[in-house]
Amino acid sequence: MNELAQQLFPGEILLFGAMLVPFVKGKLRSALVVLLPLLSLGHLLMLELGHDATVSLAGFTLHIVRVDALSRIFGIVFHIAALLCCIYALHVKKALEHVATLVYAGSAIAATFAGDLISLFVFWELTALSSVFLIWARGIDDPERRERAYEVGMRYLIVQVGSGVLLLMGILLHLSDTGSYGFDRMALDTSRGAPFIFVAFGIKAAFPLLHNWVQDAYPEATVSGTVVLASFTTKLAIYALARGFAGTELLIPIGAVMTAFPIFYAVLENDLRRVLAYSLNNQLGYMVVGIGVGTELALNGAAAHAFAHILYKGLLLMSMGAVLYRTGTVEASKLGGLHKSMPLTTFFCVIGALSISAFPGLSGFVTKSMIVSSVGEMHLPIIFGVLLFASAGVCDHSGIKVPFFAFFAHDQGWKVKEAPKHMLVAMGIAAVLCIGIGVFPGLLYEYLPFPEVAAQYHAYETTHVLTMLELLMFAGLAFVVLMKLGVYPPELPAVNVDSDWVYRKAAPEVVRDGYSLATYARLKAWSAVVAVRSAFLRLLSVHHQPPRGTLGEPWSPSATTLWAALLLGFMLLVHYA
Repeated sequence: MNELAQQLFPGEILLFGAMLVPFVKGKLRSALVVLLPLLSLGHLLMLELGHDATVSLAGFTLHIVRVDALSRIFGIVFHIAALLCCIYALHVKKALEHVATLVYAGSAIAATFAGDLISLFVFWELTALSSVFLIWARGIDDPERRERAYEVGMRYLIVQVGSGVLLLMGILLHLSDTGSYGFDRMALDTSRGAPFIFVAFGIKAAFPLLHNWVQDAYPEATVSGTVVLASFTTKLAIYALARGFAGTELLIPIGAVMTAFPIFYAVLENDLRRVLAYSLNNQLGYMVVGIGVGTELALNGAAAHAFAHILYKGLLLMSMGAVLYRTGTVEASKLGGLHKSMPLTTFFCVIGALSISAFPGLSGFVTKSMIVSSVGEMHLPIIFGVLLFASAGVCDHSGIKVPFFAFFAHDQGWKVKEAPKHMLVAMGIAAVLCIGIGVFPGLLYEYLPFPEVAAQYHAYETTHVLTMLELLMFAGLAFVVLMKLGVYPPELPAVNVDSDWVYRKAAPEVVRDGYSLATYARLKAWSAVVAVRSAFLRLLSVHHQPPRGTLGEPWSPSATTLWAALLLGFMLLVHYA
């Protein structure tokens, strides 16, 4: 068995197992989609640290498997996410979603263990091609949304494939400059290709101004598709940045901006799945800051926070997916009072909300504090202050707003069933993991890239606990006061204008107006050319057209002789000059 495990690459069981899903139905299909992530996780755990595997293809020796502490921690959480997503989606009858989920998860896992840039590129693109079907599948289930799902999916695919094109360009330039295609740590000035690789990773990590595809695509996916999408692409990009650009100082201000700006959009947003999409940007910012700091503690924090984030963000999105499944909406202005009909979903949502708020005793606290502590150790007071501000902000919009407006505020009289059992099971497992990591952080710390450093870190120092409790109480008090004073932004059906307005609305208008202006200018120019041509022809006709044109009538012999002599004299002068 161990020899067979050595011959497979992580994620291979999911990729090839997905091909069997369309051929089975009913309970057998449900059993298969749950069994495949378990088998794949078992295979990963059989591989020892330091295990490597290569394969020769088209003259290249591809380092297709590299198992180290960094790839292992991401591989484990990707498998857990795949298992939870498959359990959560057991209500789905069509094979398309299950196949897309398994291929998407398998390719993300395979990319995590790729030891060279070529293998990374192949699986990088496979994640894009497989994940788009989770968006298009909503159009299949809901014909009224078919056109919108298609358009959103195409925009998503353009962004994802665009990232792949930049990655490929970077790989080719990097190979040309260095002669290497190994996927190792590099600096932005390592080669001409390094900046292209950096931007390719940044697109999928949702850097500022490159982030809009998250809010555009994720809330438009199916009930379970949004959970799947939020689990892999952005975290794969975080892994890639940690692998390739750890210690790149440019990442620190980028990450700080990522933590702060989504807060304002999330507070105004009415669609609660879109609120969570903005908070996803916020949490990614912490990881990017940690990677930019680049110390062992910071990298531990980035990996740990990615692990915890997949779980509590998945839990929050699963709870909102259950609400959407039962009510048909996740608009805050239409919800409220669901705690009576969906008490278990409410409880799980609150666990996720407290986790993302970094409440002591839950997973977010023991992971986020590592990043904040590493920033403090580097004496970066401005960045430290931004992270604290962002912590209060995420408590407001994801820790309080989402559960409050979905389950408690302005009772709309909803009378619905509790979420299906399989959804509750998936949410329950995620909630247990959030609590377990928060209570026993050592279980996670021992799998981090630098376990010795993690073992010396104590999340529950009095200063950490008191600081976070004060911050959370301040955020909660601010929310209550603003609500009582009527100052808190009301939940209204509206569209927030984000930076994607530039290329989705402004740019098309500029192109259309520019085309119209160019057409107008072309017609005017052509009219002017025609007018000049007509005037010139009229002038010629005056002198050349009989009977009035001087040049249009026969000349007398004397006149002809005179003009010939003058022309000959002119040519002689030109010749001698």
